[in-house]
Amino acid sequence: MSKFVKICLFFSFFFSLIALTPLKTYAIYDPTSVPNNSFGIHIANIQDLEDAAKLVNSEGGDWGYVTLVITEDNRTINVWQEVFNKMRRLHLIPIVRVATKEENGNWKKPVIGEIDSWISFFNSLNWVIKNRYVVIGNEINLGKEWGGEVNPEAYATYVKEFTNKLKSSSSDYFVMPAGFDASLPTAKGSLEESSYLRRMLIKEPDIFELVDGWASHSYPNPNFSGSEYATGRGTIKTFEWEMSYLKSLGVKKDFPIFITETGWAHKVSGNKNTSKFLNESQLSPKFERGFKETWNTKNIVAVTPFILNYEYPPFDMFSWKNNGSFNSLYENMQKLIKIAGCPIQEDKADIPRIFVPAINLLGIEFTGLFFVENKGQTIWSKDNLKVVDENGSGLEIDKISLSSYEPGGSGFIVFKGKFPTEEGTHQKSIQLLNSETIISPAISFRVLSMATLRMKLERFLDSVLLLWHPER
Repeated sequence: MSKFVKICLFFSFFFSLIALTPLKTYAIYDPTSVPNNSFGIHIANIQDLEDAAKLVNSEGGDWGYVTLVITEDNRTINVWQEVFNKMRRLHLIPIVRVATKEENGNWKKPVIGEIDSWISFFNSLNWVIKNRYVVIGNEINLGKEWGGEVNPEAYATYVKEFTNKLKSSSSDYFVMPAGFDASLPTAKGSLEESSYLRRMLIKEPDIFELVDGWASHSYPNPNFSGSEYATGRGTIKTFEWEMSYLKSLGVKKDFPIFITETGWAHKVSGNKNTSKFLNESQLSPKFERGFKETWNTKNIVAVTPFILNYEYPPFDMFSWKNNGSFNSLYENMQKLIKIAGCPIQEDKADIPRIFVPAINLLGIEFTGLFFVENKGQTIWSKDNLKVVDENGSGLEIDKISLSSYEPGGSGFIVFKGKFPTEEGTHQKSIQLLNSETIISPAISFRVLSMATLRMKLERFLDSVLLLWHPER
């Protein structure tokens, strides 16, 4: 077993103990408290997941992040479950941004009455890891993102209601408010970020204590072409200014930070509107410094630049793929050294039925069978599954037949054990382990162990015969 696997097992075991502690209010864990691969990417098309995995999990990386958008008119459960299943296989952690739908040139203004439908949809999915990362909205200090108007008070109340309902339905939701456009001025149809934050806090004084993390759009302005060395608002260090400003408003929480959008714009062949931007060849050194230094801090959980693949205006200038091929930025970011993340996943099995011989001789071997279903978030490996008895002793697995080792997979396991060496009725049990972690409750059964089974059976048959033929 590799050192990394052992570390992951330790964290899984440790956090499973914490989850059982009754004093813990929420089941979410601090993502900075476990090995974490902060490399990520923002995608617009779920068909790009494999390319995303090749990028964020390259050069020693594992369990990188992907930011994606789910709109209210695109919530087909089986479609998104398969997306999550694919991300699980590829070791990608989803950051889901909640969106409404385009309407009259704007994004439709959300209403509180529609929150329950989001809750129902999200709770119908088996998420990839324990933490369910949800970002509510997008750049809502721009009126077009809120039905054509700027309304910090309405947004604050909406986030509060959404957050409370999410957490009431499941303790696994990790909620973040929308990333802001930090460079927007106060004008018709927009409001600069500091004023927006202040008004949110006035309307809902506890709003920033309720949410769990901070989504930041730390773009290098002006013109998405700023220096990678610049600091403060409107730079790739915008997140630092945001944290400082929240502290000045009296917010005490230290947020785990998710930079869900960032990146430099570049020229695109055939699009004259992009001629004012940087050459594509200039991007790699800037991103490299960002990932290695600026964003390489303990409180930054994920950095998902915008955007992996969007080959048409208005976002082709940010795309890492143009004219059908990935540019040098994609290849160079693949080469950056990364670390293997170890997110916490729920590992859980359900054993609805078990079959074992009820009567047998002292100490002899028996064969048992139980049905099992993978009810957790992990993909099991056949070699990592283990059956133990009530004493924690391993039992031989004779056969495993499952429809799938992924969540939802079910089937049966045939195992071998031994009858007790003392006569009488005995209470026994088995449990299923995955990578040495217990994943099922103890399933109990009774067995009758006899010294001379033949004599006992003969006496039993004689008694039956006497009942039918009392003249004997």
